[in-house]
Amino acid sequence: MDVAIFPDRKSRSPRVQEAEFDWIKVAACGSLITGGLLLLSGQKRAGLVMAASGTALALLDHEVTLRNWWEAMPGYVDRAQSMLGQVQDAVEGIAEKGESLRRVLRRS
Repeated sequence: MDVAIFPDRKSRSPRVQEAEFDWIKVAACGSLITGGLLLLSGQKRAGLVMAASGTALALLDHEVTLRNWWEAMPGYVDRAQSMLGQVQDAVEGIAEKGESLRRVLRRS
């Protein structure tokens, strides 16, 4: 009958675990927060520099996502141009109908 079971050295976890930080995320968050505080305090140039550096650091951490967005960008631009063309056609149609309505109202 065993009173206590002692794990072997390999399976034991150390008492003090080393904290693993992702320093890029820490630097990005710190830069973004500092940039926001500088912008709020009225120091626009320094705030913009800090915010831009924080954004650049954050983008470094998400390189694959940024590459995917960059490759998908032409499709988004084409869709936006198509939608703007549809809006322009709709506005022109409304303008034509408004003009014909004015002509009808002037006759009567």
